[in-house]
Amino acid sequence: MANFRFYTNTPLNIGETIQLSASAAAHATRALRLNLDDEVIIFNGDGHDYGCTITSIEKNIVFVRVNQSQQLNNESPIKITLIQAISSGDRMDFTIQKAVELGVTLIQPITSQRSVVKLSNERAEKRIQHWQNIAISACEQSGRAVVPNVLAPLSLSQYFAKNTKKEDESILKITLAPTATKDLKSLSQSSHHIQLLIGAEGGLSDDEILLSQRNGFEAITLGKRILRTETAGLAAIASMQTLWGDF
Repeated sequence: MANFRFYTNTPLNIGETIQLSASAAAHATRALRLNLDDEVIIFNGDGHDYGCTITSIEKNIVFVRVNQSQQLNNESPIKITLIQAISSGDRMDFTIQKAVELGVTLIQPITSQRSVVKLSNERAEKRIQHWQNIAISACEQSGRAVVPNVLAPLSLSQYFAKNTKKEDESILKITLAPTATKDLKSLSQSSHHIQLLIGAEGGLSDDEILLSQRNGFEAITLGKRILRTETAGLAAIASMQTLWGDF
């Protein structure tokens, strides 16, 4: 199949012709300089890559014909939910992009006591769509055909109230804390489902770490050096993939 990958949120069926989104069409024609009869890959998050051929280009409108389907098997065997406190500037964008490349399954932004960014309802909706688009772009680049969802932000207490249930006891729940005494290697990975909680700039407060522990999370350290928020989660995910995943 071709190496150029584009996302669509529409169903894909062999033999049909579909129109690329405006952003995908612009990227295909302006940045990549693709032409009629060039081959591309389209995916819609169902776990398949669809080999397609460009059949029409008119200004920024591009149509492709779906020729074949290939199921991909490049998802990690561990299902990681990243519970990431919202960070400022482009740190959050970077974290989401790289976490998707590293294989996370779900991203839950949260607000914490030390969060610098405060989102109103209108701003939150725009940021969710922005972060979801980053996740899609990361899938296009990394070859993933399943797109992780970026959920609406919650406070830490709201997250625990919504997600802590008795049936969650089989999930491995981890909080990164520089004062913790255990490391990842000391944990028993008895579940393929992992929840990873990461603080914002300044980390989680002592009260938040205690709250996470009361909700079944275990505090662990990644070593003697304190990592930035955009580094901590990614280092933990890479370590998990090495210990228990497909690295």
